[in-house]
Amino acid sequence: MPLLRDEIRDHSAEEMLFIRRAAIAFLLVVVCFGVLIVNLYHLQVEQHDFYQTRSNQNDIKMLPIAPSRGLIFDRNGIPLVQNITLYRLQVIPSKIPDMAALLQQLTPIVDLTPDDIASFRDDMHHTSRYKAVTLKSDLSDVEVARFAVNEFRFPGVTVESYQQREYPYGAELAHVVGYVSKINDSDLQRLAKNGEEENYAADRNIGKQGIEGYYEKALHGTTGYQEVEVDNHGRVVRLLKEVPPVAGKNLYLTLDLHLQQYIESVLKGQRAAVVVVDPRDGGVLAMVSSPSYDPNPFVKGIGYQAYKSLLENPDRPLINRVTQGLYPPASTVKPYMALSALSAGVITPNTTFFGAPTWTLPGTQRRYRDWLKTGHGMLNVTKAIEESADTFFYQVAFEMGIDRIHEWLSKFGYGQSTGIDLNEEYAGVLPSREWKQRVHKKPWYQGDTISSASARGTGSPPRSRW
Repeated sequence: MPLLRDEIRDHSAEEMLFIRRAAIAFLLVVVCFGVLIVNLYHLQVEQHDFYQTRSNQNDIKMLPIAPSRGLIFDRNGIPLVQNITLYRLQVIPSKIPDMAALLQQLTPIVDLTPDDIASFRDDMHHTSRYKAVTLKSDLSDVEVARFAVNEFRFPGVTVESYQQREYPYGAELAHVVGYVSKINDSDLQRLAKNGEEENYAADRNIGKQGIEGYYEKALHGTTGYQEVEVDNHGRVVRLLKEVPPVAGKNLYLTLDLHLQQYIESVLKGQRAAVVVVDPRDGGVLAMVSSPSYDPNPFVKGIGYQAYKSLLENPDRPLINRVTQGLYPPASTVKPYMALSALSAGVITPNTTFFGAPTWTLPGTQRRYRDWLKTGHGMLNVTKAIEESADTFFYQVAFEMGIDRIHEWLSKFGYGQSTGIDLNEEYAGVLPSREWKQRVHKKPWYQGDTISSASARGTGSPPRSRW
């Protein structure tokens, strides 16, 4: 039976079927290879640039470019500050497998100090490990040259140039110009709140005091950036795109440098404050607070002991005595008292009063002395101002009362900020019934009103502007 079945099989038909199937399979293989080749050509040739860029996404970086900070000039065009170009060593922590070894190897090359390393580690803890952190600033030419020779040994470490603020007139202008200093956590929070953090991506410093602080937005400028391709060592291979930074604006003050320096020399060694104002427009020609301090150490980061010494100095050089010192205006308030009384109708230009050596508060035995022991005789308002007659203004204050005095002196700016373009200003106090009750928990007495006639109970800085 099996022999019979084998005899009747068609071997020729089976062979033809196998050949057809093999041909179909071969054709399918050829088609698949063809598709692969076409796709490979499309990827490798036609779309080479596109996929080359995509493959390098992890190696494409945005490098911020710091703008040049605007300069500050006096009224005669003399620069009061300057920008100097220096070099610093930058480290990208994510590129460093062994930070301790790196610091040890770099120490003899760029003369790292324990303070440099401590500051670097502190900054590193407050910065993304993928962003460059300054290891050492203000590199010398020798240090730059030594690192350049050894740069190949340190992937992720680079030297870059930067601008640093310098104050050539030091203490002479510290309370006017102020200074820039390192951005701290408080600054970062404020910048983030105002949506300005990105504009400081390339900066380490920000205006802290004086004109530098008040006009920070104008002086800073706008940060630019470069889109670059970097290799696996962090070195720039090519520039893909660049948006240049916009330099900060220059400022021209009403200040006269030579007048400022002259007054500074006269006050040297004294505790004093002098402000010279142009009466035509209120512009400040000079503003000197003595003693002062050198702002330059604050730019680089003043040391603990140096700062402590300034804080503990009994002469308080960090205080701007012009805008932060509160002094009773004394007799300088008398013209304002006169104008207030005239405007309120309490007196007229023809009102006369006998200026005796003393003045007695009505209904009491309390006497108030005049500065002139012999008295002034008959006075009108003009003569009272000329001779600064205390007794005349005691009477004026008594007739006006504290409520009207407070109302009118407020109109002249007493007890308010002057509006000068410095953040370091105290407004002073203009006493009133409410103020005394709130602060001293006591009622207002008539004797308090008499004291206000010579402003012995107030403190207010001068009203002026730059």
